[in-house]
Amino acid sequence: MRLIKKGGLIALSLVFSSQLAVAQDKLSLALDWFVNPDHAHLVIAQQKGFFKEQGLAVELIEPADPSMPPKLVAAGKADLAVTYQPQLHMQIDEELPLTRISTLVDNPLNSLVVLEDGPVQQISDLKGKKVGFSVGGFEDVLLKVMLQHHGLSMNDVELINVNWSLSPSLIAKKTDAVIGSFRNFELNQMLLENHKGRAFLVEEHGVPVYEELIIVVNNQERGQAEKWQRFNRALTQAIAYIHAQPEQAWEDFKAYKPKELDTELNRLAWKDTLPYLAKEPAKLDAARYQSFAQFMFDNQLIKKAPPAVDSYAIEP
Repeated sequence: MRLIKKGGLIALSLVFSSQLAVAQDKLSLALDWFVNPDHAHLVIAQQKGFFKEQGLAVELIEPADPSMPPKLVAAGKADLAVTYQPQLHMQIDEELPLTRISTLVDNPLNSLVVLEDGPVQQISDLKGKKVGFSVGGFEDVLLKVMLQHHGLSMNDVELINVNWSLSPSLIAKKTDAVIGSFRNFELNQMLLENHKGRAFLVEEHGVPVYEELIIVVNNQERGQAEKWQRFNRALTQAIAYIHAQPEQAWEDFKAYKPKELDTELNRLAWKDTLPYLAKEPAKLDAARYQSFAQFMFDNQLIKKAPPAVDSYAIEP
């Protein structure tokens, strides 16, 4: 009888475990780019089982086209997408049905980069100089505002489209500065090539603070508060683990895709990215969003006056 009773308990336990596994919410999450240290929350939550503990089965998808993830969410072809706060304002202006539910990087990473021993020692030195860029629009505005902050205008510089070759163009001295460089990557890339760089941080030269990387869902899913709360709890567990054990977290991170992630550039970028990772992924600074939306409107990056923040960003 004891054996039968014990066996019955084991069977019930297995059934219950199976039901828990089936009950997991499956989520497809389209990244903004290939996996890198900016995605630390997501990779660590995956690697350490934090998503699973919250009843979530999350698939991280690297896009063939970085512009597509928010569009896939808007079309109902992905559950979540990583995007950028400035791009979210533009997407809302285009009436894409998107809502921000989480933040991965809560500070700008964008910067204006020069060679440390080059001719530009301060932004006012850019007069008459060549500035490289990759993507027009937002980067043009960043540069314009930074120049204005130091008494210059866009007429004082020569813009050169370097087609994503930001650091190489600077190292080859085809440009005197580049805008659109991520401070946690380009500076390290230059350092590995024996060319030390200096970054002028956009938020220190006239540009309002904004969030670099955020996560959005389709408006039809914004009401799934309990699910997004579990998602954010997993991210919060991940960032707590990262800061408590940064070296072990790096080992866990690179083990996700060793061939691609275990590089010297990623190792250096990991260290430089940690201070910018959001410690409270769910937290929404509505005033910051409203202020930056107004900045976008004032600089003609969006056509309509900023909508109410709670119409496109929530704290689940």
